[in-house]
Amino acid sequence: MDELAGKHKSREEWRKGRTAAIKKLLAEYAPGDDEDLLFQMMVTVCRLAADGTDRGDIKILNTALNELRYGFKTFAPYADIPKVSIFGSSRTAEDHPQYLEAKKFAELIQRAGWMVITGAGDGIMRAGHHGASRKASFGVAISLPFEQATNTIIADDQKLVNFKYFFTRKLLFVKEAMAIVLFPGGFGTQDEGFESLTLIQTLKASMVPVVMCDEPGGSYWKNWRTFVKDECLANGMIDDVDMGLFHVTDRAENAVDHVVRYYRCYHSSRYVGDQLVMRLKTPLSDESLEEINDTFADIITAGRYQQVLGPLSGEADAYPDLVRLVFTFNRKNAGRLRQLIDRVNANEPSTDGS
Repeated sequence: MDELAGKHKSREEWRKGRTAAIKKLLAEYAPGDDEDLLFQMMVTVCRLAADGTDRGDIKILNTALNELRYGFKTFAPYADIPKVSIFGSSRTAEDHPQYLEAKKFAELIQRAGWMVITGAGDGIMRAGHHGASRKASFGVAISLPFEQATNTIIADDQKLVNFKYFFTRKLLFVKEAMAIVLFPGGFGTQDEGFESLTLIQTLKASMVPVVMCDEPGGSYWKNWRTFVKDECLANGMIDDVDMGLFHVTDRAENAVDHVVRYYRCYHSSRYVGDQLVMRLKTPLSDESLEEINDTFADIITAGRYQQVLGPLSGEADAYPDLVRLVFTFNRKNAGRLRQLIDRVNANEPSTDGS
């Protein structure tokens, strides 16, 4: 018993020493408001050593951390510019109608003030950069033993980030994008499309417009939608409202309109405590607010939808001029939440500024 107590005392002393050493290091080399999070990260590093973690596993963590840090740094100067992630086949030829439609989409969305993110390869990825121009393009490239090579438009650009792992690359694709547009492609495109929808459906990613765009008259995404409807929906694997989480079109103009219209009134959302705060560019009319309370009462757990001006306590001072639609979302009905955003975007703003 005395020996056990001694071990506990020694362990406690070790923890206190570790805490003091980390805090001293952070105070000198990484001061700032995020010291609490950096402290937790360094404690995790110490625990990895104490756990006797395999060197190969530590290499995975080290590489992933380095990739994400550099990716965050690359995107940070452009945080206020909306971006769309474009997916599609790397094998699509430059004279193919799908390439031309992707190029047209990128050109039109760039004119609307957006930047594009692609995987930096050829095919549809090159089309995205081709249409938007190098200046308005990001590349998030993946190292593969075959096929993938950085296209000449984005090569050596400061907005090109190279990744070893798909999972770190995918995180950037979703985290940085305010919209996702997919053109026809292979397994990778299907994976990126389904994963994006999964993250949105499970509310693990922000609600953003997801568009499947084909060449004029094309059948790729029409057939895909038929499969989802006949197999996933018909067998109860998804709900009716989940079909509204994506939009299928065969025109670049329609894809651009769908993306831009999504942000007509809606701006962004975040949680403050147990409340979802939806930031709006224009206030809702009294009639619209009342209709929302009547129509979408099924997805709140308490109270009513309320409209307030400016940030809530705990929301900092982000976007102080925007009005807020505040409610206790049940955190499970993503399809209905998308319908609510669509209803907000159909709003005729209040004329009295309330």
